[in-house]
Amino acid sequence: MSDDKTRGRVTGVGGVFFRSPDPAATREWYAEHLGLGTDDYGTNFRWRSHSDPESVGHTQWSPFDQDTDYFGDSAQQAMVNYRVDDLDAILERLQASGVALAGEMQVEPFGRFQHVIDGDGRRIELWEPVDQEYATIVDGVTDS
Repeated sequence: MSDDKTRGRVTGVGGVFFRSPDPAATREWYAEHLGLGTDDYGTNFRWRSHSDPESVGHTQWSPFDQDTDYFGDSAQQAMVNYRVDDLDAILERLQASGVALAGEMQVEPFGRFQHVIDGDGRRIELWEPVDQEYATIVDGVTDS
């Protein structure tokens, strides 16, 4: 655990999301040709934390419908989800710097999410995960 001076930072990539004209076919192609273990959402790459090897984390890979509004602007074809260690701390710092939030915070049993707009105008997602809870809902997994 970090002290308060280093809280509110990105700790890794939580997900890679992109638009697809046929997400089911895209998932099937990746499963068949690249061996991804997919479910209705995509796949999760499981990994272990360097600082806590007993801790298992996930990075979600998901094709979304072409017409999704989850990424904000329809011209944005992909969105990165960043894992953060303290969502409140990073949002306080971002807002103090004039960074725009997009939409309301989402609170789920497996973590809290907030969209923000980066310096190039792209929507990104910040996720403070509850990894133990997230692990209970994951079906599609791709392990090394």
